[in-house]
Amino acid sequence: MTSISRRLVIVVRADPVICGHSVEARNLAEVALRRGFDDVRIVTWPIERLVETGLPMKPLDGVMPYSPGITVERPEAVGDYKVPDGRYLAGLVGRLVELFTEGVPTVCMSLYLSPHAMAVAEAMRTAESTGLPFTVATIAEAVGSDITNVVRSCVADGRFGAAAHTLATYLSNDLCVAVSEYTRDLIISSAEEVDAQYGTGFAARCRERVQISYPAVDTSQYLDLEPEVVTEILARRGLDRDGYVLFLSRLTAAKGVDELIAGFALSGMPDDIKLVIAGSGPQQRWLHTVAASSPAADRIVFLDDVDDAEKPYLMAGSAAYVLPSKPRPEFVETFGIALVEKMLAGGGPIITTDTGGIGEAVGDCALIVGVEDPLAIAAALNRVLQMPPVEREAMAERARAHALQFNRDRVFDLLMAKLEAMVGWTQAPPPTAVWATMGS
Repeated sequence: MTSISRRLVIVVRADPVICGHSVEARNLAEVALRRGFDDVRIVTWPIERLVETGLPMKPLDGVMPYSPGITVERPEAVGDYKVPDGRYLAGLVGRLVELFTEGVPTVCMSLYLSPHAMAVAEAMRTAESTGLPFTVATIAEAVGSDITNVVRSCVADGRFGAAAHTLATYLSNDLCVAVSEYTRDLIISSAEEVDAQYGTGFAARCRERVQISYPAVDTSQYLDLEPEVVTEILARRGLDRDGYVLFLSRLTAAKGVDELIAGFALSGMPDDIKLVIAGSGPQQRWLHTVAASSPAADRIVFLDDVDDAEKPYLMAGSAAYVLPSKPRPEFVETFGIALVEKMLAGGGPIITTDTGGIGEAVGDCALIVGVEDPLAIAAALNRVLQMPPVEREAMAERARAHALQFNRDRVFDLLMAKLEAMVGWTQAPPPTAVWATMGS
């Protein structure tokens, strides 16, 4: 029997993967320590496996350390080459079973349903079958790709079983949350498609049970940045304050970077203003080719080694931050954590689209353009160029005030309150959660 009294377990894609929800998991884990959880764990895949998946990755030496009290575990695969798939998943499930049956009241949260919530569900079933006493409450947080990349594609392909498995696993949790109102609506509408084709009843259950929990952001990392430090960090990159337009996110088709390159070239931005494209991802090489053929090629800079510590300063020093996200069959921007981070950091205005849950992230604090519209991006950049300093400052202040609602302490407390309301933990302090993280 362990001496631990309260434990926190999260299942999510972890550092060093470039993903807003790996950052969210870190933030929730850090708050848990301050709320009295005495054992917080991040259980994730081995680094070599994450690299093999092709997921966009931060530089390993640039990942910020976790606070003492947060343990990162990377279970090895179970079996050898004769097991063609699921080896790492088996390792994760096995470790979760061990944690669940140690006699510690535990909250386990999964971010991403496939395969994370499925791993938790299997671990719960196995823990129950052992006959050992265990107390675990579960939270599953769904993101847009759970629906666009799994449920909707399964409906389109006539794969009822896989769609039903995802929705049923989600609803088996004590608390079901979505990262935005848009995501909740997407879950319900997709469940309605399954119901219409197969006569199931998922939509009504989703409508009744799914609640909203916005992603948790460490606001302190982006506030009160020293101007001289901003200048120093930019100088290392050969950049000047307000001397560049910034894109900082994954380099994927849904992010609209090709339209940004075209819009930047069409804009009236002075010749000394650069376009900085920071990030990595599957479109990285192709975007280098696109940029090389642009009339503004000599002013486009790619950075693939920006770490967590440098990111706020690059945001704060930019003349504008542009995320022209667009809906794709495999991905829709269901919130936009990077947009919130930029609003907190200050600097020039945000230019983005009203795609998915972006509107919930930015409110009325951004310049909105149409999707796949380089001319609109160019016009917005020109507007930024002509914006009086007083208007720019007022917009920045309004954006920062809006973004503060996503403070990680507030999000964590609201999430735990929702869980307590669901499972009846109103007379005792919240149990601990182990946040188990894994790659998808």
